[in-house]
Amino acid sequence: MKRRSCLLASKCGGCEYIQERYEDELLEKYLVEEQYLSRFCRVSPILPSPEITGYRCKVQAVCGTLGGKLVTGIYRKGSHKLIPVRSCPLEDERATEAIAAVRTLASGYRLKAYDEDRGTGDIRHILVRCSSHYDEALVVLVVSSFDIPSLHDLAAALHQRCPFVKSVSLIVNTEKTSMVIPEGAEEKVIYGRGFIMDNLLSLDFRISATSFYQVNPRQAANLYRIAMNMADLRPCDIVIDAYSGTGTIALIAASCGAGEVIGVESNVEAVRDGEANARLNGLDNVSFVNADASKWMKDMAKDGMRASVVFLDPPRRGASEEFLAAMGRMEPERIVYISCNPETLGRDLRYIHRFLPYYAAGIQPVDLFPGSSHIETAVLLCRR
Repeated sequence: MKRRSCLLASKCGGCEYIQERYEDELLEKYLVEEQYLSRFCRVSPILPSPEITGYRCKVQAVCGTLGGKLVTGIYRKGSHKLIPVRSCPLEDERATEAIAAVRTLASGYRLKAYDEDRGTGDIRHILVRCSSHYDEALVVLVVSSFDIPSLHDLAAALHQRCPFVKSVSLIVNTEKTSMVIPEGAEEKVIYGRGFIMDNLLSLDFRISATSFYQVNPRQAANLYRIAMNMADLRPCDIVIDAYSGTGTIALIAASCGAGEVIGVESNVEAVRDGEANARLNGLDNVSFVNADASKWMKDMAKDGMRASVVFLDPPRRGASEEFLAAMGRMEPERIVYISCNPETLGRDLRYIHRFLPYYAAGIQPVDLFPGSSHIETAVLLCRR
């Protein structure tokens, strides 16, 4: 496979493997997987991504000022130094086009980049989400105020320049924070519906500004196929999808023959998205609970609830011991653990092997983020 290249790779530091041959990248990632996971069972060969460039359907750009002009880019890894970026080989080309259009239009409307130190300016970040199945994109402008009158004109002009931009939203962020969208931030839709649609494994998903949705949807479909094969779902199964986000796994499980599926998620907006997506796809065997996964599992285990299959896809920090212990008390026959961090996955598997009656029956790494050091892994745990 041909070598990729990027002139900014040494400056931004975001793509550790972008200059390497893809075969070499996969080998290095596989060695990382073996380092943390081979003690539990054989690690299968890593599944390559069908696309190694242009796969990122979610792109965030920081706005700044250079030579008196508004520029967009990313912060250099581990710093707050803005590296201007006009294009990135990993991004969906529609996102690159939309960001360039916003940059041009903002200058035309005399909008300025937000200055965190002074608390002045208009636009702080540009977030673009693209559908992998439909020709649709959502643009979110993270701004200093909802009351910047030219933003409505900019949104209409943006759609004229980029017809695939179906929705434009505003979110206010004036906090001194590294978060693009602060928790609980209010959103104002100024063009379109406030969401776009995508299709994954024959299911339609509504994607809004804050929805959790994998950035490489085509490879995510392969990851979820693997997870469903591991789970071996049956009509009699009661399934729990912990850390369910917008319910991607829960909805796929519900469509793959599971009897009853419960998604547990602490973010109320994600739960609403999950419920909307269930209605959209006509799935009546799935429900969602707005709760902390660890506390909910602990309470349900105390009440004697049992599940036959548990999916968990926690954040990079992994699952808590409280969650893992509660999961064990529910006595599922099969557990499918999806992780984006081999190190915390290895830690959690050590706990499971030591304190719970489960063993790893299969480990499948999936390259969901070509060019970067991140690795996704699916693990099947069976009850002894």
